[in-house]
Amino acid sequence: MPVRLHRKRPAPWSLRRQTIQHAWAVPLWAFEWFWEWVAYILSNWSFLEVLEYLGSFSILIAVIFYFSESGDRLKQKHYQAWQVINTAQGKGGSGGRVEALQELNADGVPLVGVDVSGAFLQAIHLRGARLVRSNFSGADLRDSDFASTDFSDSDLRSANFRQSNLRSANFQHASLNDADLWGAYLNGADLSGATIVSADLRFADLADIHWHVLRALKNANIYGVKNAPDGFIPWALLHGAVQLESDSQWQPAP
Repeated sequence: MPVRLHRKRPAPWSLRRQTIQHAWAVPLWAFEWFWEWVAYILSNWSFLEVLEYLGSFSILIAVIFYFSESGDRLKQKHYQAWQVINTAQGKGGSGGRVEALQELNADGVPLVGVDVSGAFLQAIHLRGARLVRSNFSGADLRDSDFASTDFSDSDLRSANFRQSNLRSANFQHASLNDADLWGAYLNGADLSGATIVSADLRFADLADIHWHVLRALKNANIYGVKNAPDGFIPWALLHGAVQLESDSQWQPAP
C-alpha cells in the first residue's frame, strides 16, 4: 500500500525569493515552489488517503474472487482438454492430445472410454491413469509411461508399446492382439483374461506377471523374454506362442 507523507508547509515566496542568488534561476525556483504547494495540499487531503485504502481493498476483493472461482477455471480447463481429444478423434498425429490427456490425468480425471485410436502419442506419461474400456488400437505409444494404469476391457489391438513402462498395469480382459510389446516392461502386469494373439513380446520383461488365466496367446512371439515366471514359457508354447528372432521367420497370423 502506498505511504502518504504529510509535508511541511512551504515558506512564503518572498522568503524563498531572498535565497535565490542568480536572476536566471528565479523561474526554475518559482516552478519548484509551486509544486511544493501542490504536494503540501494533496498530502493533507484525506480524500486521497481514502482512495488509497479503497485501492488496497479492491486488490483484496480481487484475490478473494480469484480463489473462489478457481473451481470454475479448472472445469473450463478440463472442458477444453476434452474438446481437444474429441475433436481429433479418428485422426492421425497428436493434435494436442498428449498434453490434454496428461493434464486431465494429472488432475485425477478418469479417462474411461477415451478413444485415441490411430493417434501418435509417443512418450506420453499416463502413470496410474483410469483407461477402462478405452480405445488405443493402432496408436503409437512407444517409450511411454503407463505404470499402474488400468487398461481393463480396452481395445489395444495393433498398439505400439515398444519399450514402454507398463509395470503393474491392469490388462484384464483387454485385447492386445497384434500389439507391439517389444522390449516393454510388463513387470507385475495383470493379463488375466487378456487376448495376446500375434503380439510381439520379444525381449519384454515379464517379471511377476499374472498370466494363469490368459484367454489367448496364439502366435505371440516370446523370443528373448526376460524374467518370465516359472512355467510360463512352456505353457505359452503349448498354447500356440512362438520363439522366433527375426521378422522374416515370424509373421503374425492373419
